[in-house]
Amino acid sequence: MDTVHAYVTTVLTDKFEVPSDEIRPGVTLTELGLDSLAVTELLVTLQEHYGTSAPDDAVTGEATPEDVVALVHELLNGAQQPAGRGTPE
Repeated sequence: MDTVHAYVTTVLTDKFEVPSDEIRPGVTLTELGLDSLAVTELLVTLQEHYGTSAPDDAVTGEATPEDVVALVHELLNGAQQPAGRGTPE
């Protein structure tokens, strides 16, 4: 597990009280119990932590934690595309 994945998992479990055993491949943020406001808060939390910037709709409830991790990596590398909107599985 890379450090971004570990941090996303920590934020989901600590800030959003998602049980760690529910965070598994393919599960969406909506399935983890995050509503649209929580998804936005997750994005803002990650942007603040990593010093990056993304459009408010860069992550949707259909995104998986893996999509979010990939988005953070893309932001850190200077590229960005929405997570959870037709991203390959």
